[in-house]
Amino acid sequence: MNNEELKEKNQKKNFLKEKSLLFSIDIVSLYKKLAENKEFVMSKQMLRSGTAIGALIRKAEFAQSKADFINKLYIALKEANETHYWLELLFKTDFLSTKVFHTHTTHNDELISMLVASIKTSKQTLNR
Repeated sequence: MNNEELKEKNQKKNFLKEKSLLFSIDIVSLYKKLAENKEFVMSKQMLRSGTAIGALIRKAEFAQSKADFINKLYIALKEANETHYWLELLFKTDFLSTKVFHTHTTHNDELISMLVASIKTSKQTLNR
């Protein structure tokens, strides 16, 4: 991998890291609003899975191997999928407005796409 490819790869990693942190902040804010309305069960699950995405991406930075890196990203992907479920359930049980639901699921879907792309790229480099 040449210097330009390495630089581009690091920029993508940093973008994913930053985007997941911003998503976590949004999820914490949403949880606080839901807790004010006395919704604790589903929102707590959403909080746990939604903030786990960024934590797992951070863990992946110091993975012991490429396979460990891929595994941590897969777990982050599973957490993002679970977060989508909780957002959808909160929406369909009238705890979230259409606007709030779409805003958060759009950001979550962007993270999912980025994780899928990162996993795919990492798997290709693993097999070389």
